[in-house]
Amino acid sequence: MHSLNTLKRDFLEHLEIEKGRSLKTIENYERYLNSFLNFLKKDAPEDITDLSVREYRLWLNRQTMGNNRATGQTLSKKTQNYYLIAIRAFLKYLARQEIKTLPAERIELAKVTQRQLDLITRGELERLLNSPNGKELKDLRDKAILELLFSTGLRVSELCSLTSDIDLSNDELSIRGKGGKIRVVFLSEDAQNSVKEYLKNRKDMSEALFVKIGSENKKGDDNSLEPLRRRSVERIVKYHAIKSGISKKVTPHVLRHMFATDLLGNGADLRAVQMLLGHANIGTTQIYTHVTDKQLHDVHKKFHNKRKF
Repeated sequence: MHSLNTLKRDFLEHLEIEKGRSLKTIENYERYLNSFLNFLKKDAPEDITDLSVREYRLWLNRQTMGNNRATGQTLSKKTQNYYLIAIRAFLKYLARQEIKTLPAERIELAKVTQRQLDLITRGELERLLNSPNGKELKDLRDKAILELLFSTGLRVSELCSLTSDIDLSNDELSIRGKGGKIRVVFLSEDAQNSVKEYLKNRKDMSEALFVKIGSENKKGDDNSLEPLRRRSVERIVKYHAIKSGISKKVTPHVLRHMFATDLLGNGADLRAVQMLLGHANIGTTQIYTHVTDKQLHDVHKKFHNKRKF
């Protein structure tokens, strides 16, 4: 007889080896599954039933976590769905192993409201991109980061993985994204020039494309600089948003949103934008369409309230 905890470990190893999921994704799945199994307090696959899942969902719906504890706010439906998605994936794995348990399709996700995009105006975007206007290496680096994020729609993790031997002889770049999938992104002339100028002024031997400079570098070795991590890139974007007088919260992901809405708003095909963003499901890309459909705007302007008397 297989115990659920043993099967959970096998499932996580399957995600890492066969599926090629990132360690961060595996950590999240482990956390979600631990929550469910701790609630279940049983260790047999057949103990996962409609009733046990329903009771867990009620429990989950009443939980407060993190910063919400002080306010008494419960977990959002979107966050609850992360737990349910992990359980469904686990059940699908058990089914493939021919282990008797609850069918994954019996678990329905909670209905969530349509996702709201965090966007800035075109004018705010221009101010943000022009914020790093000095000649110091840090300014050149920040300029290259902002231009590259907007030009390519890269995720922060993808940006941080770039190396200093990047090929800038043409305007395209191969990126290894989520799940180890390779996709091609394209650099604008501004992005190419910004990265070239930044690299031309680099004097160190570090492998990473974007590194900590000056007081940011805890190593204190100007020849071997620390690579920038996610948090550092987020701080850089936030700093320049504030400097540009933008009151909204601006993150690297906002620039990814702007990349997508810019393409769709100018007539790009939804499927092409899906490929450029590296979305596995086109439904994820469709969140951008309701704010970018120029044709609907033009139709409304042309035909609305055109009374003939």
